[in-house]
Amino acid sequence: MSAKFQGSICALATPFTAAGEIDLPAFRRLLAWHAASGTQALVIGGSTGESAALEDSEFEQLVGTAVSESGGLRIIAGCGAGSTRKALRMVRRAAALGAEAALVVTPFYVRPTQEGLVRHYLALADEGGLPLVPYNVPSRTGCDLLPETLARVAAHERIVAIKEARADAERMQALLPLRSERFAVLSGDDPTALRALRAGADGVISVANNVVPRTFRALCDTALAGNGEGAATLDAELAPLYAFLGAEPNPIPVKWLLHRLGRIGPALRLPLLELSASLRAEADRCLALVQRVEVAQGAAAASAA
Repeated sequence: MSAKFQGSICALATPFTAAGEIDLPAFRRLLAWHAASGTQALVIGGSTGESAALEDSEFEQLVGTAVSESGGLRIIAGCGAGSTRKALRMVRRAAALGAEAALVVTPFYVRPTQEGLVRHYLALADEGGLPLVPYNVPSRTGCDLLPETLARVAAHERIVAIKEARADAERMQALLPLRSERFAVLSGDDPTALRALRAGADGVISVANNVVPRTFRALCDTALAGNGEGAATLDAELAPLYAFLGAEPNPIPVKWLLHRLGRIGPALRLPLLELSASLRAEADRCLALVQRVEVAQGAAAASAA
């Protein structure tokens, strides 16, 4: 891998047709939009991409298309599974398809011990053929990858970053000492991402980036350049969006906004449903916010050029 992951990384939503199939033309349009908007890497087939609902052939189609048609964006394949054997198959397939790294959430539901997590990630690193980004999101998996456990595996040359979705500042502070020239600490929580960046995190794997790619890139760039006041201004503008994206389980709200933007259709796969009718007025308010901030960033970019 040429450089460690940093900056504005999008956990990309997967578009479906009304018939429930992968909407490949819409997916290609999303790839092109992010390439033009400054997104620095994409996670394909992660939880925001409805990984649990994807068939193996669909995962391969999405990752292969992203690698070949992303306009140079760095591609991270979502390879999490409830067992090491299944995750290993996914990592190996992502490697064969040309992905640059694999995002591997802690095994869900089975609740392994910390020693089990060490063996899981080391087995994938030893045998998978790709750099790995462990992903810790205890609220979804029932399993917490502790900082001292991560420290045991982070020395492996193929374990190159952590996506940490716990929102407490203490957890981020415990992870930051693991940063190095090759190992990145990435926030996985949009509402606290700026705090993490200002504390020393390298970047953010974001859901909000799906609908505000220019603005989120500007936020990351501004924060990483040390302009705390400018970054705080942008972050405050996005606060209502962050709140809305948590109104129902991810990716329901973000896919509704993408639909309202005309980027994709509204379809999700069961058991996920389209956004509740009671939240659609709030969605329209967020839509106006998204359009306003993206136009402003587009104008700023044009002026700087």
